[in-house]
Amino acid sequence: MHDFVQHLINGISLGSIYALIALGYTMVYGILKMINFAHSDVYMVGAFGAFYIARALGIQAEPGVGSLAILLISSMVICSLLGLVIERFAYRPLRNAPKLNILITAIGVSLLLEYGGQVVFGADPKVFPEVMKDFVIISFGNVELKSFDLTVLAVSVLAMIGLQFLIYKTKLGKAMRAVSANASVASLLGVNPDKIIAFTFIVGSALAGVGSVLVGMKYPKIDPLMGMMIGMKAFVAAVLGGIGNVRGAVLGALIMGLSEEMVVGYLSSTYRDALAFGILIAILIFKPAGLLGKYSVEKV
Repeated sequence: MHDFVQHLINGISLGSIYALIALGYTMVYGILKMINFAHSDVYMVGAFGAFYIARALGIQAEPGVGSLAILLISSMVICSLLGLVIERFAYRPLRNAPKLNILITAIGVSLLLEYGGQVVFGADPKVFPEVMKDFVIISFGNVELKSFDLTVLAVSVLAMIGLQFLIYKTKLGKAMRAVSANASVASLLGVNPDKIIAFTFIVGSALAGVGSVLVGMKYPKIDPLMGMMIGMKAFVAAVLGGIGNVRGAVLGALIMGLSEEMVVGYLSSTYRDALAFGILIAILIFKPAGLLGKYSVEKV
């Protein structure tokens, strides 16, 4: 029983990180109906940005909540700017192009960032600086709640509450939902779709920046290809929940995190990565719209 509770804590912590990245996929899809494959590489750039800022400011010598806040803000700004540049120069010129062109462009941007990252940052893995001290907060039998797990969960929940408030309680959120429903009608009502789409990329990329620092803190090894696997799992989580649905992305990510942790705990870590692809295949066969998504017929 103690082992199960420990895996439950670890799975929720892991799922929270997946949720931050999955939200970026689902927000862009909800607005543009495209898969932004470069999103996971924006996350990678955020991790390296935080790494170099931590070294420049000597943060590794003073771990604590203040250091974490500085790196979170820095990574969010870096990722937001990169997301904005990608939207402006790679995706906006193709706004009315066939979807296949946009898909190929997204893959191209992803590869550019991955292999450009190897040139700029070096192909060798880097050790992410110690942002906070990891210590046991609560211990009950063999169950331990550590400060890293609690911090990851708290920061993720705050970020998701902020996103929920933005989308459902502000004018910008209302404009985002209007553009998602019908961009042409929204523009007739005075909404500027280009600005809203750019803002969506900024918000989604900022969440990826938060995820990059939390992952660097919990698994302190970063490299230019670090976004590939976690990005794929976050994408599967978004599809599982119903891509385009914000609450579905969070639900899918939590299911992914818990499933992965239980597989590692009770079967074998060998199946850890295979699980994501198994879930993707199953959801596409049995419920293509995802758990909370709505099935719609697309005319071609």
